[in-house]
Amino acid sequence: MTTTGRPGAARWVPSDADIDALRAAAPDCAGCELYRDASHVVFSAGPSAAELMLVGEQPGDQEDRQGRPFVGPAGRVLADAVDAAGIDRQRLYVTNAVKHFRFERRGSARIHKTPDVAHITACNPWLEAELAAVRPRLVVALGATAGRALLHRAVRIGAERGAILPAGDGPDVLVTTHPSAVLRVRGTPEWDAAFDGLVRDLTTAKDAVAAA
Repeated sequence: MTTTGRPGAARWVPSDADIDALRAAAPDCAGCELYRDASHVVFSAGPSAAELMLVGEQPGDQEDRQGRPFVGPAGRVLADAVDAAGIDRQRLYVTNAVKHFRFERRGSARIHKTPDVAHITACNPWLEAELAAVRPRLVVALGATAGRALLHRAVRIGAERGAILPAGDGPDVLVTTHPSAVLRVRGTPEWDAAFDGLVRDLTTAKDAVAAA
C-alpha cells in the first residue's frame, strides 16, 4: 500500500506486456481513488514502437469524456507545436503520468486539480510498463508532474527545461512546459514567446533523437 492507502497500479499491470495488452488492461485499474469519478481511463496514443515519447500530466475534461489523450484545447496547442517543430505526429507515442482525470466540481463544471505525489506514485507502474514496451530513445516531460514521474524527484521547469537529463536505467528525459501553460497566455503579449519556447524544446528533442 502507498502511504495514503492507495494500493497502486502494479496488480493491474500485466508483466512483460506489449502496448495493446497494456491498453486492454488499463480500464480495470483501481490503483487510486481517481477511477471512481472519471468517465474513462485515458491511456495513450501512438505506435507501439516510437523513438520519441511525450508524457503529460493527466487527462483533462475533454480527454476524460473521449478516452483519448490531448484532444482538448491544450492538445491542439501541442499538435501545433509538434507540427512547427517538424515532428511527424504519427510517429509519436503520447501518454500521461496519471491516467485518470482529477477534478473538483463547481456547479456543472469539472475543474482540473493537479495530481498529488501519491497519485503519481500509484500510477507509475503503467508508465514504467509503457517505457519498457515502447523503448523510446528520448522522453519529453510536459510539465512538472510528468518530470517528477519520469525522474522520481521534484522538477523545476524554469531551471531545467530544454536540457536532456539522465533518468537512471530509463531513456533520457527532456523537460519542457505543459501546453496548458502556453494556452493560459493565448491572446496576451506573452503568447509568442511561450509557444516558441515549446517549439524550441520539441525541436531539441527531435534533433537529439536524430543524432542518437
